[in-house]
Amino acid sequence: MQIYPNIGKLILASASPRRRELLASLGLDFEIRIPDINEQPLNGEEPRTFAERLAREKAAAVDAPADSTCIAADTIVVQSSRILGKPTDEAQAFEMLSKLSGRMHEVITGVCVSNKQRTEVISVTTQVFFRSLEKEEIECYIATGCPMDKAGAYAIQGGAAQMVREIRGSYTNVVGLPLCELHELLISF
Repeated sequence: MQIYPNIGKLILASASPRRRELLASLGLDFEIRIPDINEQPLNGEEPRTFAERLAREKAAAVDAPADSTCIAADTIVVQSSRILGKPTDEAQAFEMLSKLSGRMHEVITGVCVSNKQRTEVISVTTQVFFRSLEKEEIECYIATGCPMDKAGAYAIQGGAAQMVREIRGSYTNVVGLPLCELHELLISF
């Protein structure tokens, strides 16, 4: 018995290896299609609105067959209502991680599930609390190269787990795809 009988062929609109791994953990067969969109926030755009808009635009940007269902997501890191994107260089990564040190931030993932009949967009927020970080450990983490293509300059599953004192909410959301909420969306289709 298939748990999602009405989704047809499944498309993941993402270049993220983390999203691929998370979706594969549900035991689903899917095809990868990489969207090409502008990922900059609009002037005055709220973080949640931004994440949801990008997820919707990513789903719309891939060429999906009529009998398919597309999943797209965008994950952002927000501190004090400010979106921390992917660092452009090591100095910016250091600045971001220093701002997160000893403080709470939010990870928001916008998720879009779409087919020819229906489009649903949700967002999931997880609070993440970093312990206070020493300058040297931030520099060592940056030297691994891991922060350079990650929102907020870290990956909880990629060497930053020891920085996280506590999370409140979905762990898979922090990795990049909130599986519980995605499962519920797919069932609703």
